[in-house]
Amino acid sequence: MGTHGVVTSGHYLASTVGLDILKRGGNAVDSGVAMGFALSALEPQSYGIGGEAPILIYSVKDRRVYAVKGQGYAPRKATVGWFRMNKVRLIPWDGFLPATVPGAFDAWVTALLRFGTLSLRDVLEPTVQLHEDGFPVYERLRRMITAFSERMCQDWPGSAKIYLPDGRVPELGQILKNKDLARTFRRLLEEEAQHQSEGRDKAITAARDAFYKGFVAKEIVRFQEENEFMDATGTKHRGLLSLEDFEAYSTPVEEPVSFDYQGLTVHKCGPWSQGPVFLQQLSLLKGYDLKSLGHNSAEYIHLIVEAAKLAYADREDYGDPDFVKVPLKKLLSEEYAAERRKLIDPQSASALFRPGSSPPRRMRHRKIPGTRGDTTHLDAIDKDGNMMAATPSGGWFRASPVIEGLGFCLNTRGEIFNLNPKSPRSIEPHKRPRTTLSPSLVTKEGLPLMVFGTPGRDNQDQWTLQFFLNHVEFGMSLQEAVDAPSFHIMHFPESFYPHNEFPKVVRIENRISAQVIKGLKKKGHRVVVDEGWTHGKVTAATIDVKTGLLTAAASPRGEVSYAMGW
Repeated sequence: MGTHGVVTSGHYLASTVGLDILKRGGNAVDSGVAMGFALSALEPQSYGIGGEAPILIYSVKDRRVYAVKGQGYAPRKATVGWFRMNKVRLIPWDGFLPATVPGAFDAWVTALLRFGTLSLRDVLEPTVQLHEDGFPVYERLRRMITAFSERMCQDWPGSAKIYLPDGRVPELGQILKNKDLARTFRRLLEEEAQHQSEGRDKAITAARDAFYKGFVAKEIVRFQEENEFMDATGTKHRGLLSLEDFEAYSTPVEEPVSFDYQGLTVHKCGPWSQGPVFLQQLSLLKGYDLKSLGHNSAEYIHLIVEAAKLAYADREDYGDPDFVKVPLKKLLSEEYAAERRKLIDPQSASALFRPGSSPPRRMRHRKIPGTRGDTTHLDAIDKDGNMMAATPSGGWFRASPVIEGLGFCLNTRGEIFNLNPKSPRSIEPHKRPRTTLSPSLVTKEGLPLMVFGTPGRDNQDQWTLQFFLNHVEFGMSLQEAVDAPSFHIMHFPESFYPHNEFPKVVRIENRISAQVIKGLKKKGHRVVVDEGWTHGKVTAATIDVKTGLLTAAASPRGEVSYAMGW
């Protein structure tokens, strides 16, 4: 708790960076951007600067919420015809083919220019120092380096140089450095410095242009045109990105999608993300007395699960609004929710996939995988009430080779696209994939209240929904709401390669009682019991505008998230 500001993020050192920015006079956006850069260094298995960063911001000055569309778009060469001609049936999860233009760097710069107060050097210098001085390797990072060490050794020498120092997996506590990326950032800061006399905005823009129109873009394009690597198709491929793709790229700032619940207004990114799924679940659940069911009872979990099945089925109609017309007004209407609620049987788990726009169908059974997690998240609130939530991801070392000399990887978010021309998710030039990344922001009567989010692929808007209901419906404190055991469904086509689906599967942390699990099985759910602290890493922050109290919380899951107040 604090009165000057609070921050929370996926790594304790990033939270320290964010708090330091607040103490130096920066606002919540300055703090959030600094944490966003720092997390790209500290969680390279989950997010790198070549990835993407959807952002939600509450501006006290405007008394409005904004969505920063930090998701890169597909190359102009990336067409259904190209993939078919090259005999690619599914866009792979790895290599160069799924790369979109990196959206993260421009998203941070756009947020800083529009809503921040500090220079790029102010918010980026701590990350440069992390790369130059290094940071201690922790358990999850070491585990992921170990899992992909063979591929780095055999196929990706640039990756091995950074993540396998001395040719070996680093030990716990060993200091990991990335001098190449430090030099890349130093060159960008030199561009800013050379234009300081022209004012803050032009100086920051000069650094931004060095990334998208200068040496960074040129080196990315050269590297993925001159090198080919094996990917999940079983064939080696070069990349499709061009200088024109980078030069034409920009990050829109737009109005979010919103829904009113229990006197609160919940804001999410648009249907270029999966964010509206959260709101559709609220719309369905608005018709029930959740408290009467009892927290995490079999009846409560069954209702949440069945509502999630319907909302995630409608997610199939989401897509980049610049290319696809998504009927959000209808999907969030009370009339539509009332019709959909009729499909929920309180006694029986549905085995069907039931989008509102097409006939229901039977689902295909697949072998259920182990738990999977990635991505990171950050939140910041300052004493004035400016708020920021961001869920950066992609550009991780697990799926794409480090670009030698630059020190970072390209993203693979394009794997979410498909090759069906009639689908809202079909790949098209300069179209954004429907990302799973999904920060959340809440206001009350137009005033700031709360920001939150989590890593977790398709599960983000399930775990954060449970956190939100824990806090709003059941009156739990932020930390209690974050700590409570959670669950999620897999009853939909996964966003990621190879897009499997797992009908009626509910994964549940083992801290939920055996009696509840038995009750869910009786209703027909296929229950998979996971370890007790393995579902996501929810972080959250709130402000009480009447008292000035600021509060933040971070999940102990993963052991490195941290909340700090001042």
